[in-house]
Amino acid sequence: MTFWNHIYEHFDPIAFSLGSLKVHWYGIMYVTALVVGVMMAKHIVKKDHLPISQSLLDNYIVWVEVGVIIGARIGYLLFYQPNFSQYLTQPWQMFNPFHDGHFVGIRGMSFHGALLGFLIASTLFSYRHKINQWFLLDIAAVAIPAGYVFGRIGNFLNQELVGRATDVSWGIYVNGVLRHPSQLYEAFLEGIVLFAIMYAIRKKKRFDGQLISIYLMLYGLARFSAEMFRAPDPQIGYIYGGWMTKGQEFSILMMIFGAILYFVLRKRSAQ
Repeated sequence: MTFWNHIYEHFDPIAFSLGSLKVHWYGIMYVTALVVGVMMAKHIVKKDHLPISQSLLDNYIVWVEVGVIIGARIGYLLFYQPNFSQYLTQPWQMFNPFHDGHFVGIRGMSFHGALLGFLIASTLFSYRHKINQWFLLDIAAVAIPAGYVFGRIGNFLNQELVGRATDVSWGIYVNGVLRHPSQLYEAFLEGIVLFAIMYAIRKKKRFDGQLISIYLMLYGLARFSAEMFRAPDPQIGYIYGGWMTKGQEFSILMMIFGAILYFVLRKRSAQ
């Protein structure tokens, strides 16, 4: 496993360059994640004969993609950057891909911020087009994990969100320290496993909102578990007695919200 252990020393996170513009594997994977998620949503609608037109679905996808990107970026700066206040006077800097005249891309995205942006966009879209938002969110609950696999692979290729120090044989050396490839653990748990579960149970739903509620609970559990092997964000460190990460805190809140939502929507459907 020697080559695998030292793979970062043989791998360039930059896929190719177009003049001074450097295209990173992370960006390619992020776009791939969005495309796969969209394709899966369309597949589900067609295969299950869901009552939504392709034009309306395409419109919804545009809304949520904008919400995801904006939410992911703002969420990262708000949740994980102590100096967020500096962006209040220059909010355009949140999305400025240039630094000191050089193109560096937009670095730093938060899943939980993306989720909030996604939920807000879905709510606004359903209100605008007078469609049941829980019906739309159930479609997304199945499609999202399929794309999320590639997002986490992108984190791995970008050599970010590294794991905790370890002595396991499949560890990856990062700056001379052997660490868990926690990004791949997350790709498996939050992506592959969660997609398999959501896809298998999608036809067994009994009320609108059931799938998104289950997704919130299962993702929170998967993320909490995977973060046991992930190093905390250096600018924050561990919280609550020095063992929990910020991501685990948000995952607990996510599970609680998902459980409450499940029982509220189930009760409403029974009335």
